[in-house]
Amino acid sequence: MAPRENDYLEEAHRRAVAKKTHVSFPQLKYPSLRDEGPRDPVQWLAGKAMDDGAEGLWRVRDGIYDLTDFIHRHPGGAEWLELSKGTDITEAFEVHHLSESVETLLQKFYVREAKTPRNSPFTFKEDGFYKTLKRDVVAELKKLPKSYNRETDMITDGLLVTCFVTAALSCWFSSPWLVWASYLVSSVSLAWLTVASHNYIHRKTNWRMYCFNFSMWSYRDFRVSHALSHHLFPNTLMDLEVSAFEPLVWWNPRRDKPFHAKFSFLIELAYFPLAFLVNFAKRFVSNFTREGFFQKHYRWHDGIGFILPLWMYLVSGCSAYEAVVTWLWIVCTASFVFFSIGSNAAHHHPKIFKDGDQVRDVTPDWGMHELEAVMDRTDVNGNHFTVMTFFGHHALHHLFPTVDHGALEYLYPVLYKNCKKFRGNFRLTSSLDLFIGQLQQCVKTEPNVLKDDE
Repeated sequence: MAPRENDYLEEAHRRAVAKKTHVSFPQLKYPSLRDEGPRDPVQWLAGKAMDDGAEGLWRVRDGIYDLTDFIHRHPGGAEWLELSKGTDITEAFEVHHLSESVETLLQKFYVREAKTPRNSPFTFKEDGFYKTLKRDVVAELKKLPKSYNRETDMITDGLLVTCFVTAALSCWFSSPWLVWASYLVSSVSLAWLTVASHNYIHRKTNWRMYCFNFSMWSYRDFRVSHALSHHLFPNTLMDLEVSAFEPLVWWNPRRDKPFHAKFSFLIELAYFPLAFLVNFAKRFVSNFTREGFFQKHYRWHDGIGFILPLWMYLVSGCSAYEAVVTWLWIVCTASFVFFSIGSNAAHHHPKIFKDGDQVRDVTPDWGMHELEAVMDRTDVNGNHFTVMTFFGHHALHHLFPTVDHGALEYLYPVLYKNCKKFRGNFRLTSSLDLFIGQLQQCVKTEPNVLKDDE
């Protein structure tokens, strides 16, 4: 290893241990509460509020805004502003709004300048990659036919119906072969429905986002862990979809990884089937262990998942015990399928950025960082069904999460054009490569360091 590489690694890790800060972005404060407690969305929001200098209101760039009177008039739904109160929403504001008119509207709620610097490395310069690409994307979206999202809706609705019908059949059939076939189809349909419904979670309040809750997970929790954390800060220390798996699975490169990190694949096989139910249990237990949690976060739709076993019991004529046991098998199998897809979808590979890797710029353009944290798959992107059920068009979805998946395929020409102009690192690989890469990343201890010619 070259002296420059050694110096960087030693200094970065010395700094991280001594000051408990980010390795790749040493100017930032280490996220409060990241390594404590249940590592759930409520804790993540609380920790972010401690670090963002939003003064109990909403922060956008270096300004403090009071959006209290606007919450129930927010076109995307009140929930987005309720969840993000007390935090810096700069990334969410920039990425979730494609119309420039929101800037004028925002100024009506201005209170004062923030007292502290932003605790985020990302920039959104008007002449930078992301803002330039966003203007081009807005122009392209205006050209699309109004029915571009019809296939997306049909796929989601079809998976919902298939899941329910086959779940009931798995309790109604007497033949073991038909029981097993129905159970497997229902399990896979539930997993794919959970993936597909995430398309709607990023957008304004709508009925299809509730389909996510049939998994026993909460779309509201997922809006935090996925839309507000993972999407906006992928593979940094602010990414809850990375930190929530620690200390079981370690995706960030660290020299002090515990011994069990070598067995991450076996740990994943054991944990993934239980993940849906674990998320539900953590959310339920929090009702009794956290003051005000129920009133602030728990909602009626957290019980939607129980509709499926009730349906199985009423329609099939089986006993309540049989319905519950079969339903648990379906949920656990769906959980395994979902997390197997998600963990191998785009973000975990030795060539993908993780906190600990050296960066060219400690204040990068947000869109350029997204490309560094993602790889797309050639064998998924070519078909709309696989796009919907395997997290396809991943880079474009990260860049424009509120755009329906049915529109993303039309945006590649402007993405390619701007990647060429700004030297954006858009990459394509195979699902097999990402699967192998995810396993390698779990045991990787040495971060990536730039060579002298890079």
